[in-house]
Amino acid sequence: MMKSTGVVRKVDELGRIVIPIELRRTMGIEEKDALEIYVDNEKIILRKYEPACIFCGNAEEVFNYKGKNICRSCLTELGKQVG
Repeated sequence: MMKSTGVVRKVDELGRIVIPIELRRTMGIEEKDALEIYVDNEKIILRKYEPACIFCGNAEEVFNYKGKNICRSCLTELGKQVG
């Protein structure tokens, strides 16, 4: 369910919008944080980027191996299958 914040911002000439500080604080978005951009029909959804496992989507205890994110659980499971 979407909730209106009552905030309206204009897009500048470079296509940028400013996310109000109150919203950034509430959502835990800090300066230099990466945001993922999703499209759902006619909606644009911004979500704070959290690296997730390429196999299960888990975002906890994620390790990067050769440019791919793998969680501890999947890494353990892979180790059992290989070894």
